[in-house]
Amino acid sequence: MSESAGARPRPALGRVLVVIPTYNEADNVTTAVAGVRAAAPDVDVLVADDDSPDGTGVLADALAATDARVHVLHRPGKEGLGAAYLDGFAWARRRGYDAVVEMDADGSHAPQDLPRLLAAAAHADVVIGSRWCRGATVVDWPLRRLLLSRCGNLYARLALGVPVADATGGYRVYRLAALDAVDLGSVCSQGYSFQVELSRLAHRAGARIVEVPITFAERRRGASKMSPLIVAEALWRISVWAVQDRRSGWRRRAGGGRGRWP
Repeated sequence: MSESAGARPRPALGRVLVVIPTYNEADNVTTAVAGVRAAAPDVDVLVADDDSPDGTGVLADALAATDARVHVLHRPGKEGLGAAYLDGFAWARRRGYDAVVEMDADGSHAPQDLPRLLAAAAHADVVIGSRWCRGATVVDWPLRRLLLSRCGNLYARLALGVPVADATGGYRVYRLAALDAVDLGSVCSQGYSFQVELSRLAHRAGARIVEVPITFAERRRGASKMSPLIVAEALWRISVWAVQDRRSGWRRRAGGGRGRWP
């Protein structure tokens, strides 16, 4: 468990929205939504679909028609993971939610882990479902993916000084108050570097970040969105942010990871 500020209790979460971005996830979206609804019946679900040509949005509409806690945000086209989450955050803010959860549609994030992530938010502003902290399990990943994720996260931690083991992890809980302390308008990442960028911004804003071990499994159906371009974007952006932080003196001011969150 990693943190960047005091462990005092936070207000009760209240209304929680799970945001599930989708693009061509017709094979998975029904299972993903059903899993969340079974594991955490009191939370709402927003499927943020990027006009999937395989009919994912139509399936999501059918789910929403039979469950008042399921909602669909139809986006005009494939604009990337970061843009989908930012739209989901804005949707939640307009409707008065207290927290948002990031979750993949492909089955890699176990809904059964969600209650533990939400419980950890009682003393945190950001909770990361971590693949690389003690107690976590990664299932069916080839050695190449394991090494890529491990090395990428080590590089992000050393370059940016963000005190988490899994800065690229995409299973997260954010209190809306913590996101309000971040300049989301400055977010420029569209791929998986989006998770690193938000980790960095939340840490700089002084949010208390906690990691909870999860079971992470490789997707069973559909095509992975990972590509060499996404990896290259993440490495390039981390390097740029590291240079910016050093030029601004942020690493010296950060005092070894102590945040400014109240």
